[in-house]
Formats: sequence, structure tokens, C-alpha cells
Amino acid sequence: MTITPSYINGEWITSNATQHTPVYNPSTGEILSQTPHSSRQEIDQAVQSAKNAFIGWSTTPVLKRATVLFRYKALLEEHFSKLVGLVVKENGKTLPEAKGDVRRGIEVVDFACGIPHLIKGETLPQIASTMDGASTYEPLGVCAGITPFNFPAMVPMWMFPLAIACGNTFVLKPSEKTPLTANRLAELAKEAGLPDRVLNVVQGAREAVDALCEHPDISAISFVGSTRVAKHVYTTGTSHGKRVQSAGGAKNVMIVMPDADPESTVRAIAGAAFGCAGQRCMAGSVVLGLEQAGQGIVDRLSDMADKFKILPTDSNPDSDMGPVIDGAARERLLNTIENLAGQGAQLASDGRRGLPNSGFFVGPTIVDHVTPDMNLARDEVFGPILSVGRPESLDEAIEWMSLSGYGNGAVIFTSNGGAAREIARKAPCGMIGVNVGVPAAISQFAFSGWNQSFFGDLHVQGMEGVRFYTRQKVVFSRWDSNYVRKLGW
Repeated sequence: MTITPSYINGEWITSNATQHTPVYNPSTGEILSQTPHSSRQEIDQAVQSAKNAFIGWSTTPVLKRATVLFRYKALLEEHFSKLVGLVVKENGKTLPEAKGDVRRGIEVVDFACGIPHLIKGETLPQIASTMDGASTYEPLGVCAGITPFNFPAMVPMWMFPLAIACGNTFVLKPSEKTPLTANRLAELAKEAGLPDRVLNVVQGAREAVDALCEHPDISAISFVGSTRVAKHVYTTGTSHGKRVQSAGGAKNVMIVMPDADPESTVRAIAGAAFGCAGQRCMAGSVVLGLEQAGQGIVDRLSDMADKFKILPTDSNPDSDMGPVIDGAARERLLNTIENLAGQGAQLASDGRRGLPNSGFFVGPTIVDHVTPDMNLARDEVFGPILSVGRPESLDEAIEWMSLSGYGNGAVIFTSNGGAAREIARKAPCGMIGVNVGVPAAISQFAFSGWNQSFFGDLHVQGMEGVRFYTRQKVVFSRWDSNYVRKLGW
């Protein structure tokens, strides 16, 4: 069985670790590779590599850095189909989902190509009679990224392209469950002309995470994953003097008003709840139907779920829904469905039926008559289980949003502008969708989680991402006329 290598000093290095995590093809259960649990010494090797490259890369003219990124974007486009196939194979996404994963990552690279404009500072001439002021945005040093399994291409590209565009060097630790796409992204960066050591990729699990959070030569940490680990990364990283952006989980609510268009609403809800097999922090996991909308949504969604083609995505490009990541995730979700009986909710669509014989599949599951006191209304499920509740008013629906403590997204389906504005103003979360199932921010905007969905001050993407990977320097210059004449200017 092959061992997934790390990429350090511009070379592929096989770890001496004795512990490994299998990398599965979730559609079949086949083991593709083994990810080593690299030691702190191996992590240190990668950090030292990035540290040694920092002075040379940070002083590389910004236009030259942008040129490398333009070449990188062109290579990503050239290899788009193969990258998509790699995501399908190691993550299990459907073909359209994998295309979206890679495409959204490329969009961030495209944004980073504009770095000469994005890090321009400010000037204020003659703040005094013979004095000018100016500010610049300077790189931090070595930055690190820790990424999850559910978006093997997009989330790493949320981080390292913008970080290196700003003049930093980078150490990426992808999920031990999906490391193959990250390694390919590093190969293409080298091909684009990125100097060796500017980007390093290390493999590992918890020990690698802790080593990065505690390493004295790392200036900033970017993380995406569960809320439990996000808190750990934030507290550990900041206690060791690092700047940290740490995105966690969510419990996103979708409100359906009686005036919502039935057909488009059902399609959007199905995509939000069951897309990527529900394995994303922007998944719509609770639907709140007001008045007659509740029953209508359940009936239509159940009918749609029954017609889903649930097939191995590596061999069926027309599959409507793929597997979850591994056997442990599958068993956790099946146990959640099994334990519904004692909670008073009703199973409107059972995701345990009609599944492929191999792989890690759980079908679309709809649970009706969920109430605010149930775990399903508050806890992140991270799978294709959709809860449906029946609040009596829009105010009550807004109250539901606060129960979980998360704060990624909220959605309303309505043709009423007043109701839409009410949600936009009052929903306790950072991203709002009006007749949009998944209101995830595009590359020009910050991915703006709130509350228990994010720990830190500056989010990934957009200008917040630029500010996260830079720090300001302010220069005051005194231009005395006599001194200038002495210099012969």
C-alpha cells in the first residue's frame, strides 16, 4: 500500500511514522493510500523549509509573485478535469459537486492574482508642513493551513494562494482522509514556477495540528473543521502568540414562507440539505415551514428524495448523491436515524433504504415535526439528514436560529420583501440567503461565520483574507527644505 508523501524543500518525502490513516475511495470502500501521522520533527522540517524561503520570497517584487499566480491559475484550468476526478475519487462527491469544489478554489487564485492592487497602502502628503505619511501592508512570515476532508481543493485554495501572494511562505496540512488533491495542487504550483520551500505540504493527524499551533516560527494559522477542533486550534494558536482564523461547524436554518415558489424552493432545499451528502458547514440542515408551507415542503421533498439516484460517483457521473467520507461517518449517521424513534419526531424519508452494496452510503433522510428541544434542532449532524419544524411565526423561526449557538448561514424563501429584510437584519449569523439555498460567499467576499462557527477576527477570502495575511507598517517622512538643498536635490 502506498504511503502519502509530504512535500518539503521542493521534494517528496516519505514519513517514518508507524501510525497511518487510510485514504478511501468512499464509493467503493477501496483503500487508495495511507496517510502517515508525521512526527513533530517532520513538521519542524517543513516549517524550517518555509522559514528559509521567507526572506527571498517576501522581497520578490509583487508583480513577479502575481505572474507566478497567473501561471498557476492557467495550469489549474488546464488540469481542471483531472483535479475534478481526483476529488471524486478520494472524497466521493458527485461530478458537478467536484467541479464546484475545484472551480471555487480557482476563483480564489484568480482573486489573488490581483495582489498588486489588493496590498496597495495609503499616503497622506503634508500631514505637517514638511512631513508626509504612508502605510504599507507587509507579510507576516511563515503561515500554516489546516484543512478538512469535505472540500479537498477549495479550502486549501482559500488559504495558501492568498498567503503567498502577500509575500508569506506556507505549510499546508490537509485532512488525513483526503490528502491526494492537496499534493497535486502543490505539484502544479511548482510547475507554475513557485520557488521551492515557499509552499510545503505535511501529512498528519492531531499531533501535526498541535505541532503547527505551537511552533515558534509560525506567525499565523488558518483552520477549517469542526467547532470542537476550531476552538482548540484558536486557543492553542493564540496562546502561542499566533494570529488565528478558525472556522468551525454550523446548524443552518432555512425558513419557508407560505408565499414561496414551491418548485424552486424544493430544488434549493434539496441541494442545500443533500448536496455533498450533507458534509459541509453551509449545509441547510433545518427547514422551518410557516403555516401550510410545512406540510407542502415535506411532501415535495420526500417525493424528490425517493427519486434520487444514489450510485458510486467514481463510475456514475449522473449520480444525484454520493457517499459520506468513511465507515465511521456512515455508522454515526445510521445510528442517528435509528435513535429517532424515542424523540417524538417522524421519519418522512428513510435514508437507509435502496443503497449500493459497497461504499459508505447514507441516503437523503427527512425528519418531520422536529421541535426546538430536540438534539436534531441544535446539533450539527454533518450528513444528509434534514429536520423539518413548524414554528407559528417568523419571530419564532428567528428564535430557533439562536438555539444552536452557531452562526454561519440562514435562508428565507419568500416573495415578501419585508420578510426577507427582517431575516437579513435579525438573523444571528454571518451569511444570509434570500431565495438562495446555500449563501456561501464567493472569493471577493469574506466567508463570514459568527458565534460558535468562527473564532478569530479576520475571516478567509476577500479583503479580510488579505488583511489576515499582512500587517501594516506606517512611515512618517520629514522633508526639510534646507536638508534637501544640502543633498543637491
